[in-house]
Amino acid sequence: MNRDFYIEVNSQQRNYDGERISGDVFLYRYIKEEDRVITVLSDGMGHGVKANILATLTSTMALNFTREHKDSDRIAEIIMNTLPVCSERKISYSTFTIIDIESTGRTSILEYDNPSTIILRGKEIIEPEWKLVSMEKGKHSGKVLKKFTFHPQKEDRIIVCSDGVTQSGMGSDSLPFGWERDNVSSYASMLVAGENSISANVLAGKVVTMAHKNDAYRARDDISCAVIYFRDPRKLMICTGPPYEKEKDKELSSRVSEFGGKVILCGGTTADIVARELNRTIVDELIFEDPDLPPESFMQGIDLVTEGILTLQKVNEILKTYNNSVKLDKGPADKIVKMLMECDEIQFIVGTRINIAHQDPNLPVDLEIRRTVVKRIARLLEEKWLKKVTLEYI
Repeated sequence: MNRDFYIEVNSQQRNYDGERISGDVFLYRYIKEEDRVITVLSDGMGHGVKANILATLTSTMALNFTREHKDSDRIAEIIMNTLPVCSERKISYSTFTIIDIESTGRTSILEYDNPSTIILRGKEIIEPEWKLVSMEKGKHSGKVLKKFTFHPQKEDRIIVCSDGVTQSGMGSDSLPFGWERDNVSSYASMLVAGENSISANVLAGKVVTMAHKNDAYRARDDISCAVIYFRDPRKLMICTGPPYEKEKDKELSSRVSEFGGKVILCGGTTADIVARELNRTIVDELIFEDPDLPPESFMQGIDLVTEGILTLQKVNEILKTYNNSVKLDKGPADKIVKMLMECDEIQFIVGTRINIAHQDPNLPVDLEIRRTVVKRIARLLEEKWLKKVTLEYI
């Protein structure tokens, strides 16, 4: 049985005070062929470049070995034996938490020395029943790993953080032993109780901000928090380009009107077809929010109406470098990116009729045909943002 929920994954970080690079590394991957999500949070010893190298090496190996279905103790053994030894402390050290979510929803957590993973069912805190595994061979024999497997339900959340969160504020009058894992759990539970649909990104951000506040806004360690949120998917349809056969105009328009989610129309011809078939009016905006693009238009029942190929190209460019710290503008392409980030299942319907305007030799050389641009956007959404994307040509 396949899972019936969407998996939202996001993280927030703050570097050790004065450092330009984090010693914590969070990686995640969606393996489309297996409909599987793998995430890894690793904390390298110390901070700065050296810690980042340790954590990057650890998280990359953990992700790749988990993808290959290697046994968990074997993964840990390989990682620990591969890490370079610190010249000062004469030890190689990097913590990790690996989470592997299969297509059935079965979720396996493997943890080594990170603060214990937090699981919320709604606002209720679920304590994992850890199985302890002691390593038996090699120079790391005796080290203990923790394993836990469960089947999440809708509205469950998994919260993973580095010790920069749990130890924040340590030594202060109010938090002599640091914030501690149980207090982090209670804080996250309180946030969910206050806003039951709080996103993974916002929840992780609030935990990191509070930890930073505990350190009097001068982080004494790298602070990282990652959240996995299991919930109903939010759907988006993007239609661009007229159908190859004019007889399909009616079919396209009825699918737009019946779609159970948000709808974006990219392209004047596409918007004209939908307006004509559904007997609706297009109202043009005269304010240029983005000097590079024509302004958006408005149509009843449609969330966003924009120009076509140029806008999609700009969406592709924004997505290449977009992350949680990028502030989006008010232009049409920025609005599309915002809606893409807010939705989980994205359906592109791409018309294949040749648009005569795109054959004009005076247009920029890099103006690519619609299909190529859409494919690039789809790949970025799948690989970088774990979105479920379908492409349909009409």
